[in-house]
Amino acid sequence: MVDLSPAFVKAQEDSKKLTSKPTNDELLDLYALFKVGNGEDFSKAEKPGLFDLKGKYKYQAWQKLVDEGLSAEAAQERYVKKVEELKEKYGFDANKQPEAVGGSS
Repeated sequence: MVDLSPAFVKAQEDSKKLTSKPTNDELLDLYALFKVGNGEDFSKAEKPGLFDLKGKYKYQAWQKLVDEGLSAEAAQERYVKKVEELKEKYGFDANKQPEAVGGSS
């Protein structure tokens, strides 16, 4: 298991408190950095089905970072930096209640 830096853990919380939603590409970047940063094993990831376009894009974004050989520590640093950029770009509300994840979108 990978050691999670305090900055990485805080950035995960902060990412849910942006005042506007980032673009799909920015969300894919965050997703892939999160997966690598957490040390999740890409080789055990289930390949998305033919019609699961959202899953396919997420899988490809994650695979790209794995293929680059990005370490978990480097991914955590990039994740933190990305969240800071998004806070500047979209605004940030420390008191915002995170939205429920996993609903129909």
